[in-house]
Amino acid sequence: MRFKKFLPSIYYNPISMAGSAVSLVSFMLIIFLYVMDSIAEHSRPYIGIIAFVILPVFFIGGLLLVAFGMRLEKRRRARAGVEHGEYPSIDFNNPAHRKKFGFLAVITLFVFLASAFGSYQVYDFTESVVFCGEICHDVMKPEYTAYRHSPHARVTCAECHVGSGADWYVKSKISGAYQILSVTFNLFSRPIPTPVHNLRPAQGTCEQCHWPQHFISDKQVTKTYYAQDEKNSPWSVSLLMKVSGGHLQTGTTSGIHWHVNPENAVTYTSIDSQRQVIPVVHISKPNGYEDVYVTTDDFDTTKLATGEKRKMDCIDCHNRPTHIYRTPEESINSLMSAGLVSPKLPSIRTIASSAFTKEYATETEALKGIEKTIRDSYSITYPEVGKKHKSEIDSAIVSLQRTYSYTIFPEMKANWTHYPNNVGHYAYAGCFRCHDGKHVSKKTGAVISKDCNTCHTILSQGPNDKLTHLSPKGEEFIHPVDIGDSWQTMNCNDCHTGE
Repeated sequence: MRFKKFLPSIYYNPISMAGSAVSLVSFMLIIFLYVMDSIAEHSRPYIGIIAFVILPVFFIGGLLLVAFGMRLEKRRRARAGVEHGEYPSIDFNNPAHRKKFGFLAVITLFVFLASAFGSYQVYDFTESVVFCGEICHDVMKPEYTAYRHSPHARVTCAECHVGSGADWYVKSKISGAYQILSVTFNLFSRPIPTPVHNLRPAQGTCEQCHWPQHFISDKQVTKTYYAQDEKNSPWSVSLLMKVSGGHLQTGTTSGIHWHVNPENAVTYTSIDSQRQVIPVVHISKPNGYEDVYVTTDDFDTTKLATGEKRKMDCIDCHNRPTHIYRTPEESINSLMSAGLVSPKLPSIRTIASSAFTKEYATETEALKGIEKTIRDSYSITYPEVGKKHKSEIDSAIVSLQRTYSYTIFPEMKANWTHYPNNVGHYAYAGCFRCHDGKHVSKKTGAVISKDCNTCHTILSQGPNDKLTHLSPKGEEFIHPVDIGDSWQTMNCNDCHTGE
């Protein structure tokens, strides 16, 4: 009995048959991996890239191979004089032709729908946190880990780095192509340089949730710092942050977010790649008033022409909203305030800082080094404490190791020293990039103020047992260590390096 060939005879050639096999196997694998990923408790990054990026290439390639094989077979028969005519003829009055046409139409529709579904899956997968954070595991580990421990851990990468709209989506994919090339051929820097100079303006991302016009109240912030002495002497500061900015309709037009109030325009020129050196600030107000403030510090004026001129938005201050690399000092103070590292352990503030800031080649080496530094310090310097408070020491080691693992990344050389945080002005220049008392108005001679109470009111400060409290105008800042009036002329980060 002879098998009846349902498809056109030119289909039955080795190339087309091989192409069909490739497409069929690829399609079945896509379905299998999609189902496996759907029922899995956690999405696996490499399943996604295989199912929605690699296998579809083979599926489409197989279909192209089918068409190529049929084309070759058609030419071969034409040369042999077996068959003539460039295109097949279709007679809908012929039942066999109608049946074959209907079958091909169904196959074509199926391929079209499968391609549409696959295209959406590719789009969805390449916009996912899994794709951004886990595919290039070694390269993106610092950013992904910091993201998972950040206030924006439930906001997807694409919502901040891409936002809505086709134009920025295309730009991000073009940029991503270069990033893939850099990872493939090991061309990327360690650490990854920041800021991202082609990042979408905050109006298209941050301000989809945060509205500067509606920041109309103050916010209380209380922090406790521990001195590097044997007693880990605490010093608490409570501030009322003037985070308003608003607009005329709310009646509050002053405060920190005045800088990004749409009714104002603050433009600055930076002459370094990280936007930390800002010699010129331009201010434009709704009433038409304009002024330029220029620093009195010496700087290379020739760099102004090539420097970056930028209108301030959220990212100029909140430059680490998600990928936060906290300083060792900040991390240790937080752990001690929460009781995860006992302040009763003598010199723990100093010992922990020493353990954090040593040079390590890998994270594994660092975690072992932290434990060794702490245990050796207490066994040698405080042997009785080491015996009597072993459980507190063990707890401190675990907490410090855990915190180190999501704030410092030796393999990528990523830590607080490479990623300045512009919110505040303690361990980095931050606000003092402009608010340093040295930027002078060309029109009036006024300076951009450095007064502590410009942006916050000090409610209380001092040791926990001797706190001083609010005066009508707010407390004048008191430095925990007597350094005379130096704190009035120096910036905090001139001494505080984060250790």
